Amino acid sequence: MANNTQYGGDPLPDVGATYPSQNNQSKSGEDDWTKRPPYSIRSPEEFGPVKWRGKCQCGQVTYQLSRDRPLKSKFCHCRGCQVTHGAPFQWAAIFHKSDLAFTKGAEGLSFYSSTNDTQEYKLPTKVYCSYCRSPIMDEGRNVCLMFPQAIESADHDEHRQHWREAFEPE
Repeated sequence: MANNTQYGGDPLPDVGATYPSQNNQSKSGEDDWTKRPPYSIRSPEEFGPVKWRGKCQCGQVTYQLSRDRPLKSKFCHCRGCQVTHGAPFQWAAIFHKSDLAFTKGAEGLSFYSSTNDTQEYKLPTKVYCSYCRSPIMDEGRNVCLMFPQAIESADHDEHRQHWREAFEPE
């Protein structure tokens, strides 16, 4: 691993680090993305009832979803998804950005835009936990592709069945 990185000598950024490019504007000229869903802080009343909770592998990033079912759930077999996920396909559940709110760790996220070949926040972008590198979502201009494997399911059969039905691909 390289000794010099943008965060100093440590190849991984501090989970408490600030967003790498929070003063940048997106290509469409939108203002500060940290003030928009899913990154903005919203009151429980504004967000609505929590239907699902999710987290990265290490638990440094947690989030909640306010929609009972995704707009759509699908498998993607494109080469980009295969390489990114190290698997024959990616399982994605599509949500509006406003359906998602980070509850912990949003300030320590990492980004990669394969379209723009940059780690700066540029849409579309892949979003990861900076500590464990778990994929959190793929963020597009209007929606987020969440990964059902990271969305929590309770230990009892009834809740697991509801989870399976909610995220079953079409």
